[in-house]
Amino acid sequence: METITTLLIANRGEIACRVMRTAKALGLTTVAVHSTIDRNARHVREADIAIDLGGAKPGDSYLLMDKVIEAARASGAEAIHPGYGFLSENATFARKLEAAGLIFLGPPASAIDAMGSKSAAKALMEAAGVPLVPGYHGDDQDVETFRKAAEQIGYPVLLKATAGGGGKGMKIVEREADLADALASAQREARSAFGDGRMLVEKYVLQPRHVEIQVFADGHGNCLYLNERDCSIQRRHQKVVEEAPAPGLSPELRRAMGEAAVRAAQAIGYVGAGTVEFLLDVRGDFFFMEMNTRLQVEHPVTEAITGLDLVAWQIRVARGEPLPIGQEQVPLLGHAIEVRLYAEDPEGGFLPASGHLDPYREPAAGSGRRVDSGVAQGDEVSPFYDPMLAKLIAWGENREEARQRLLAMLAETLVGGFKTNLAFLQRILAHPAFAAAELDTGFIERHQAQLLPPAPALPEAFWQQAGAAMLATDATRQRADDPFSPWAARNAWRSALPAITPMTLTCGEVTRCVHVEPVTAPKNAVREGDTLYLRWGVEWLAVRRFDPLAAAAASTAQQGGLTAPMNGSIVRVLVAPGQSVEAGAALVVLEAMKMEHSIRAPQAGTIKAVCCAEGELIAEGSVLVELEAQP
Repeated sequence: METITTLLIANRGEIACRVMRTAKALGLTTVAVHSTIDRNARHVREADIAIDLGGAKPGDSYLLMDKVIEAARASGAEAIHPGYGFLSENATFARKLEAAGLIFLGPPASAIDAMGSKSAAKALMEAAGVPLVPGYHGDDQDVETFRKAAEQIGYPVLLKATAGGGGKGMKIVEREADLADALASAQREARSAFGDGRMLVEKYVLQPRHVEIQVFADGHGNCLYLNERDCSIQRRHQKVVEEAPAPGLSPELRRAMGEAAVRAAQAIGYVGAGTVEFLLDVRGDFFFMEMNTRLQVEHPVTEAITGLDLVAWQIRVARGEPLPIGQEQVPLLGHAIEVRLYAEDPEGGFLPASGHLDPYREPAAGSGRRVDSGVAQGDEVSPFYDPMLAKLIAWGENREEARQRLLAMLAETLVGGFKTNLAFLQRILAHPAFAAAELDTGFIERHQAQLLPPAPALPEAFWQQAGAAMLATDATRQRADDPFSPWAARNAWRSALPAITPMTLTCGEVTRCVHVEPVTAPKNAVREGDTLYLRWGVEWLAVRRFDPLAAAAASTAQQGGLTAPMNGSIVRVLVAPGQSVEAGAALVVLEAMKMEHSIRAPQAGTIKAVCCAEGELIAEGSVLVELEAQP
């Protein structure tokens, strides 16, 4: 049996905090590593020991294997939990830990080699007779090879990073003309996120469900599956909503998929927690996609329906203990649904957001209610990492009870300082198709009109409530020395004049002069500094007093310039001063949250100036290119 008294978590954010929670419950000392920019992050504050890796980007901090190993030695940690992402599926890292005499809370390096590469995993499954989606998974990475493969497969095709996950390095290609650019972009994303730019291409299956099996194996030859999860609600190939068990799955299909997943794990000598992912079509046929050789983001829904702590299982298996139960003893209790709360702009193409998190309110935890978060009010959300802020998980005796409970949790949540997908999540859960469990990976695109509706005109009632709340929370209208003075009142009282207060407010792009009548301030309002957050429908809308000087300065600064939609770094500058460009042409490629985003010309014109350089870090709103429109 191995001894583990101190555990280093080689990750950040909510997964680092979640692992620490179980480790501390088991009496272990916890060690956090962090980049310089993360020195005040929540996972650092909650750890017993914290060690600075330096840098900001993952490649300069969390991906530096030798520095992570040095941190383990310096802290006295015997074991390392990799979380997910970063080094969690890196066979070289697993081997380095073994050579250093450290315990890796993950599978053997040989299993990562076999399943960590999508190409190798598909070849292994093909040899084992598991049905695969048609595709090319070879070593030749020349663009012409991919072009020929795509022609044979037939468009649309899906490009995927062989070492990837989480939607990074993944592109849908609808036509041959777009293949070369999509391949180059996907390779850059893959190298940035995983240090490996190799790709595969496969047929893009229309209207599939994404159903995955949680497997767990120990070092004594035992392996079982812990039921399944449906992760079909996705945007940009990134899961948004996950639930367990998968709605409508028969016991026979559950058993068939579970047993196939166990066979796959046993074939490579797997140890620890892993997930085998399948595409499930409407006929009940399933196709192997990949195996994630790590704990998954969505593991809480499995924990909710089994009553098990998977991180505790990881620690015990790493110590050399056998699995505590057999397959016939795996519980299946009720239903659980999880949503991922992201810093992103759903209405703006789901572009990631960053900035100062203020205010931030999480729903109360309790029976059937769980929150796994990696942030707190006042934290900075940087552009260098995944934009997920937290996961909200609800359990119920049945699916509808879990859905209603999760909707209530979302209604209690408030995030300010930047855009999030909070209202978007509420619309998904409230949609009749979701309530009816009509799920597939095209759900968001199919129901986009309802999930991403245009912003409605705000009625007079909204402005009156905003004005009343602004008055009620306006600290400048209070007198602590004489609270009974009429001058301390917040009811717009004026001698011999109507009790009406004029003010000019802004909400988004709308500015409105309102005359606030004496009404009771709404309870669903929160004031943070100069900003009032008012709940209107499913949205929290930010309202401020209008500042004409600031508005004029901002307009002047941005006139004629294309600005950065979020904080990030410049990957490529594709134009030069004096160059003519067509409408829609890519001008600059910006990387933020490990994803690439192209800044395109809104109209034909001539490049007047380029205000950024490759490798430069830029802030949201910075002018990148000045474009002079054609007359």
